[in-house]
Amino acid sequence: MKRVAIFASGNGTNAENITRYFQSSVPDGEIALVISNNPEAGVIRRSMDLGVDTVVMSRQEINDPAQMLGLLEKYSIDIIVLAGFLLRIPPFLTQRYPDRIVNIHPALLPGYGGKGMYGHHVHEAVVAAGEKETGITIHYVNENYDEGRIIFQAKTPVAPDDTPADVESKVHVLEKEHFPRVIAETFFKR
Repeated sequence: MKRVAIFASGNGTNAENITRYFQSSVPDGEIALVISNNPEAGVIRRSMDLGVDTVVMSRQEINDPAQMLGLLEKYSIDIIVLAGFLLRIPPFLTQRYPDRIVNIHPALLPGYGGKGMYGHHVHEAVVAAGEKETGITIHYVNENYDEGRIIFQAKTPVAPDDTPADVESKVHVLEKEHFPRVIAETFFKR
């Protein structure tokens, strides 16, 4: 049984979707822990309602190797999934979990990636640039924002009259459809 930790900063819809998928469809995997840097994040309630241990950690605690690695070791974590986590992953984690940390980005990398490019900022940039398509990128995490090796991409059209909110809705559909499955196929070979 491989154990997964989800790191999230926001509402937690992706974390909830991943957890439900694992609980129903991945017998050799378990969402064992959710870590959030935001004590007000919706992910906390969602995860607790699904029976997943949830821990809130400050940026300082997340960047402390003894605290972070100690917590991950306590839960025997094998894989880390970033689901709307807004802090940079410290290098000691990418070194400890090479090719075992994945992220989802709400655009087709390498476009619209990098520091500060998350959520609505990405969708606003896509619309402002007049892009004809956008999508999601699921990728491994390395020391640099959004530069890890790409695992999977899915596309959706952007209509000329789409607003950033319209684009966000289309991207959420792709996230819900693909993110849990791609995690399972990447780390839980059948």
